[in-house]
Amino acid sequence: MTARVPVYDTGMLIALADRKAKAVALHNGIKATPHRALVLGPVLAQVWRPRPAVIHALAGALRDCTVPRARASEPPMRETKAGQPECIACATGPDLTDWRRIGAALGEAKLPAKKRPDAVDAWVALSAVKHGSAVIFTSDPEDIEAYLDMLNPDDVHVERV
Repeated sequence: MTARVPVYDTGMLIALADRKAKAVALHNGIKATPHRALVLGPVLAQVWRPRPAVIHALAGALRDCTVPRARASEPPMRETKAGQPECIACATGPDLTDWRRIGAALGEAKLPAKKRPDAVDAWVALSAVKHGSAVIFTSDPEDIEAYLDMLNPDDVHVERV
């Protein structure tokens, strides 16, 4: 059995910035997974604020994460005795078909009442789907699950933080 790819949404990063016990414990537990926790650039942008406490907490957490295709980010896969493996899903950004799938999910997802479509959440869901076996850490599992229902994943799980 292979380890699931951890995928963080905005709620997970907020929980890490606030040093919430469950989020910190989950993050510490996945530090040894072959694939670093995936943080999409827009997810990071939604949370990053120029306040020392936020910067300190997130900078520390991001050392154990990857922001795909960001130049200063850690590589997606941890080095092994056999060398540095690659993650094709991280190395290739979203293509036109992916953006169409995200748009379709935004238009069709059965979101909870009073929730509005969120392109970043839909992109988080699609990124997990593209990685195959993944787990999304989120504070809004109902939103993520609504998008996943539209994307038909094979093996994506959702964990509330």
